[in-house]
Amino acid sequence: MSRLLALGRCVPGSSAGVSSSSCSRRLAIAKAKASAVAAAQQQHGSTAFSCLAGRSAAARQRSLGVRWLSAGGAGALPPRDAFRQRWLAGTAAVLVGATVAGFGFGRKRAVMAAKSLPADREPPALDEVLQNCGHFMSEPVTDINTLLENKDDMRTKMELLILDVQADVCKALAEVDGGQGFKVDRWNRKEGGGGISCVLQDGKVFEKAGVNVSVVFGNLSEDAAKQMRSRGKSLKTKDGKLPFCAMGVSSVIHPKNPHIPTIHFNYRYFEVEEADGQKSWWFGGGTDLTPTYLNKDDATHFHKTLKEACDKHDQNYYPTFKKWCDNYFVIIHRGERRGVGGIFFDDLDSPSAEGLFKFVRSCAKAVVPCYIPIVKKHMHDSYTPEEKVWQQLRRGRYVEFNLIYDRGTKFGLATPGSRIESILMSLPLTARWEYMHNPAKGTKEAEIIEVLKNPKDWAH
Repeated sequence: MSRLLALGRCVPGSSAGVSSSSCSRRLAIAKAKASAVAAAQQQHGSTAFSCLAGRSAAARQRSLGVRWLSAGGAGALPPRDAFRQRWLAGTAAVLVGATVAGFGFGRKRAVMAAKSLPADREPPALDEVLQNCGHFMSEPVTDINTLLENKDDMRTKMELLILDVQADVCKALAEVDGGQGFKVDRWNRKEGGGGISCVLQDGKVFEKAGVNVSVVFGNLSEDAAKQMRSRGKSLKTKDGKLPFCAMGVSSVIHPKNPHIPTIHFNYRYFEVEEADGQKSWWFGGGTDLTPTYLNKDDATHFHKTLKEACDKHDQNYYPTFKKWCDNYFVIIHRGERRGVGGIFFDDLDSPSAEGLFKFVRSCAKAVVPCYIPIVKKHMHDSYTPEEKVWQQLRRGRYVEFNLIYDRGTKFGLATPGSRIESILMSLPLTARWEYMHNPAKGTKEAEIIEVLKNPKDWAH
């Protein structure tokens, strides 16, 4: 059964707060039109409309009879039967009116293209995607028709999840900050795919908060393949090529107040097609906390929240992935961990893709409840200039780990066409290095160093 898909499209690179009201208006418009089409289909057949993402204006105009609804009015579509022409004119008027009232012509556009959807398309599937899109910070990276046609594919499920998590986290952070909004920056990768970078900078609470989504595909570079083989993967290339698809959500939040910890999380899915046509897939990810000063209650809350998410799926997950996190986030040349840990895992490909996807979803959905209460608890704490200096020194350690050891950073820099701004989004605005700085014994600064050298069990 055909349905109508019509979504407002944000101009790439525009600065915006959390546009939940705009998303709600887009969803209401789309649903209203979907109902109108459904009623008309019984008498006049069906025409479905879908949002086209990630193409040039010229390409969109060449394909499927595109209409741009903007200040210049609606462009002409090839004439069909009289009913369709009348229906399109009416729909255009509704959408133009809604665009003027809700978005403003200068900043948002609605793109519609005529395309027949499969006759056996289930209405709930389309309704679910519409609902999801109304919540996202921007429209999906993959064309929505492709997502609908492959709604049960793991790539589709994972893309919708990471977009949902991005929106959840951005909205929670923006609400707490109450100052700067997120800059939503869509980007395309010429080798295949693209992403959505959301960055809040110089806010009231957060110095820099970035939440990135990427969905990329193409052929792995030899450097990237070597990194994977070094982890024990046997990847067979064909004519020197190794087709891959990778997607994930990655975030680092650097607050202003030294009593609010930094948080990092990343959840990702990877597929590789080897020379014999066999596909290998795996999940990776984790969430970890890096405080400037130790607050035992904060560390306990953080770890217990992650443990609850893990325990829903396997009682062994939390202790296994907590230890993995402690052993991964090590600044080897300093002999200390980056923070108080959390969970970390990589290369997970059993027991099943669906089971692991549900596990990843639980962990990703735990980000807001494990972190936002800590932010609210400390956002009005007072601090001294000396405490701010210590925060800058600890950030220097954060930078060292990210640039020297982090797998994601190294993979991104080794992947052709990678977006450097998004890869290095994790770095703080400010950091500090002092020669031979060692905190005095018995101080709060020495207390956190002791924990970083000797990880603790916070969840029991």
